[in-house]
Order: sequence, then structure tokens, then C-alpha cells
Amino acid sequence: MYVIICQYLSNFYREIQLFRFSNTIGNVFILAGDELQILVFRDQTWRFVNET
Repeated sequence: MYVIICQYLSNFYREIQLFRFSNTIGNVFILAGDELQILVFRDQTWRFVNET
């Protein structure tokens, strides 16, 4: 799922600034562009961090 989300971001010309994996809880944090933040959970679900 992580690779799919990164591919979607790339398709929409969003530069991936940060990709961080947490060993303790198994989540991945992705920062794309200047403000788009995505959190991917171990169970393959994901959400935007700063939804407005």
C-alpha cells in the first residue's frame, strides 16, 4: 500500500519530502509537497493528517 500511495503522489507531480517508517507501531508517515501529510497504518488503511 505504501508504494501505491507514493505512486499516486508521483502521478500528480507531488514531490515526496519525507517517508518515515515507525518500527514500534508499524505506521508510515509521508510528507508530500509543502503541506500534504499522509499516515498509513499497519492494517493498510490510511488518512490525511491535516484534513480541513
